[in-house]
Amino acid sequence: MPYKKILPTLLATALLTGCAQLPAPKPAPPQAKAAPFHEVTFNGVAGFKDTPMQPDGKWHVHDPERPQPPVVTPGSFSEQATPPSDATVLFDGHDLSQWRDKRTGGPVAWKVVDGAAVSARGDIQTTNQFGDLQLHLEFREPTPASGDGQGRGNSGVFLMGQYEIQVLDCYQNQTYADGATAGVYGQHPPLANACRPPGEWQTYDIIFNVPHFDAAGKLLTPGYVTVFHNGVVAQNHQAIRGATNWRSPGKYTPHGPTGPIALQYHNNAVAFRNIWVRPVPVVNDP
Repeated sequence: MPYKKILPTLLATALLTGCAQLPAPKPAPPQAKAAPFHEVTFNGVAGFKDTPMQPDGKWHVHDPERPQPPVVTPGSFSEQATPPSDATVLFDGHDLSQWRDKRTGGPVAWKVVDGAAVSARGDIQTTNQFGDLQLHLEFREPTPASGDGQGRGNSGVFLMGQYEIQVLDCYQNQTYADGATAGVYGQHPPLANACRPPGEWQTYDIIFNVPHFDAAGKLLTPGYVTVFHNGVVAQNHQAIRGATNWRSPGKYTPHGPTGPIALQYHNNAVAFRNIWVRPVPVVNDP
């Protein structure tokens, strides 16, 4: 065979033989999974120590070691309070026409039973938006009590759709302090635990001042909230640190001067009644 034909043949044979002897490529290593959240328990209270610190540097968000609010037995206060003449009635025991499903914008899945709106399958929010306000509502935790900690009678009232006042059955039921009834969720524990037993109607009377932003979106003044729980002051003109979220200390995102009121469904059939709201202008006169 001529030299010119032998050389290409030898080269081709060598290449094929070499390729056959190359080791198979190693499979790519599996991607590391995100570490699961690590819940810890302190004195019977479940919470977290792997969350960010609160701005004061004393406690983690949802810290089980954060002191529990003192228990106060409430008196009577505003049960079945008649709405003032300038109030917008959001629920009077008849229908939920003032509300929409928060996720879809469609009709709500909640049912009206014996004059109460019972939470089910999804959060709801008002069709109208509100700014600085006075809000009254009444809620009832399910009976018999079931679960513990955050798993007992969990719901929430969201001001402007993003600043949550926690609803929870904390009657003889402890949880991390910044997630207790009437707390600004994940931020400020209530000043007192004024819960009634499950099955009894309870009241929230809330005064809320909206946060303000400049034209560039910089926060000028935070939102402030005052909460009366069954007539007991639970938040006293407390500054809100931003939108409330699980395991988060709160962060502001610029938004307009009004927003909806939302009620949460959190796998518990919490009942609500007598919900009304009225505007409250802010007067800064000395």
